Amino acid sequence: MRPVYIAGIGQTPVGEQWERSLRHIAHDAIIPAMRDAQIERADALYVGNMLSGELVGQEHLGALVADFVGLRGIEAYKVEAACGSGAAALRTGYMAVAGGLHDVVIVAGVEKMTDTVGRETTAALAMAADQEYEAAEGVSFVALNALLMRRYMYEYDIPHGAFGYFAVNAHHNAAGNPNAMFPNSITLESYRKATMIADPINLLDSSPICDGAAALVLVSEDYARSVGNGRRPVRIAGSAVATDSLAIHDRRDPLWLDAAFISSRKAYQQAGVSIDDIDLFELHDAFTIMAALSLEANGFAERGRGVRLAEEGEITIEGRVPIATMGGLKARGHPVGATGVYQVLEATLQLQGLAGPNQVENASIAMTQNIGGSGATILTHILVGE
Repeated sequence: MRPVYIAGIGQTPVGEQWERSLRHIAHDAIIPAMRDAQIERADALYVGNMLSGELVGQEHLGALVADFVGLRGIEAYKVEAACGSGAAALRTGYMAVAGGLHDVVIVAGVEKMTDTVGRETTAALAMAADQEYEAAEGVSFVALNALLMRRYMYEYDIPHGAFGYFAVNAHHNAAGNPNAMFPNSITLESYRKATMIADPINLLDSSPICDGAAALVLVSEDYARSVGNGRRPVRIAGSAVATDSLAIHDRRDPLWLDAAFISSRKAYQQAGVSIDDIDLFELHDAFTIMAALSLEANGFAERGRGVRLAEEGEITIEGRVPIATMGGLKARGHPVGATGVYQVLEATLQLQGLAGPNQVENASIAMTQNIGGSGATILTHILVGE
């Protein structure tokens, strides 16, 4: 396996981009990434996306986007793994370069979710759940996470208000991210007064419906050394994926993200690092309960202590385990198929010392984790600044 480096990055602001089509949004991330990497062509393009067919009526994204960005003729296709589609596209690109099939690969994540009304979007997102035993019973993703949160609160005697520390941290960090959808701070009081969506999950427990795209250029080591952009090289040191049942009730323990545990251990081993080496963790905080479960499954907190980690200030940029350093899914936004690429792009900025007011001091090793569904597919990547 060859070393794989990130040579270029590009992103669009996250929000409601009604005036831009899916292909335009993808273009607006890919072209800046190509310029950043100083390339005019690539060997392949992998597009992470979940909902284009259902919400936009457009499949066959690989060829569509490749043509629109001036790369007609190259290998290109869409990669789908529910909300983990972005990281799945990244892993596909990583394997292509690491395996020696390609030297220069573009990975993009793109989603357009705001052109449909809420009922249609919610139904489309539910396709990532078990259709026969969850979605067919009318259980939305918010409701599934509400069940998890209620069980967590019962098992560990955690009050709902304690989850607010995750939301407050995310919004605080988003204020320093010019591409975040909600760059505004919130307080614990505003969290507690937020509108209830599916008890106990309220509006500020949840990531927003939005549009956006992010792109990365992956290259071999020889090519990386030839790029003269003056920035610190960032290597993908670990890439791993694991799965679990789609239906939560089929799991051995609904409060344990087994796929996160498995994929993180594989990534740690591949990268040759331990959990104590991780300087920041871009986790999948689609809901605040998932932030707590992720911290626990990945070894940053004991079971039932994920929320306590947030309460004690350990998840802030200055804390022991900085998370959601650019706002996370909660405040940067969660354009589902693009999220995994945004996470790696933001971790790259941290490792290059380019995160501005959100910079984690002396960041050298970063971890990202993208979750598909309620934990059925989980992809972990570890990045190292060299």
